[in-house]
Amino acid sequence: MSSASNANTARGLKAAIHNPNVSETAKERAADCLEKMGEEVPSDFTTQHQADDTHTTRVLAGYKAALKNPNVSEEAKENAAHVLENHNAETTNATDDHDKNTNRVLGGYKAALKNPNVSEQAKEHAAEVLNESGV
Repeated sequence: MSSASNANTARGLKAAIHNPNVSETAKERAADCLEKMGEEVPSDFTTQHQADDTHTTRVLAGYKAALKNPNVSEEAKENAAHVLENHNAETTNATDDHDKNTNRVLGGYKAALKNPNVSEQAKEHAAEVLNESGV
């Protein structure tokens, strides 16, 4: 095929993806053809399967947030934990989050020691904090 023919084919496939009268199956096939041609699939294209995955992810994130929300009842927190367990989602406890945050803060202090734009006073403070934490 000539490059003009390839360009026309790609335009037709992109049009099919955006056409509301085209079935999901045909849209998925058009996206697959675009990928095989080395063309970019429109960024606003999502299959129904991808949309379902996104929805499920957001719902599970809501349940996970409920576990940490002080305004949520204990009964609701238990229900959220149960739902997350049923979906094999990882539930992290507060100590995991605290450890992650502490590691990031200490990493910031380490970076400050090597940053030429940080004042000597700030570097001294960073060194003190790192020494106190045993790093």
